[in-house]
Amino acid sequence: MKNSQESISLPTFEVTLVQDGTEQTCDLAALVKDSQQGLVLYFYPKDNTAGCSVQATDFTELKEQFANKGYQIIGVSRDGIKSHHNFINKKALNIALISDTDETLCQHFDVIKEKMMYGKTHLGVVRSTFVFDKNGVMIASFRNIKAKEHAQTLLDFL
Repeated sequence: MKNSQESISLPTFEVTLVQDGTEQTCDLAALVKDSQQGLVLYFYPKDNTAGCSVQATDFTELKEQFANKGYQIIGVSRDGIKSHHNFINKKALNIALISDTDETLCQHFDVIKEKMMYGKTHLGVVRSTFVFDKNGVMIASFRNIKAKEHAQTLLDFL
């Protein structure tokens, strides 16, 4: 895991958050102010895929430990709201997910890159995590990370 000190701000535009069987529209910059210490915002390629499921369930299992450190965890993908509800139910996730179907958030954080799969290139989300303090200032960014054990490594970092 590589810690980069690039400077990306928390956006002030509204996003759709899916959690506990409901959806709500919120502003991430305002949401982080409600946290004790800050926000962990992680981007993943697709709901219900092997690596993304491992990462989401790891964050779910460690959610209380992140909360004890004062951090809220939110996952982001380009999947729709219905897909997020299915993912949450199927994997028993207790973390919030953002539906970024228009890729506004993905573009803001520059996580859509050319990727190679089965010998063909396509544009996809590069697994990345950004950590913000209570004031919305980014304190760490991790790009092109591996799903397995990332949540624990990040918890240790915090």
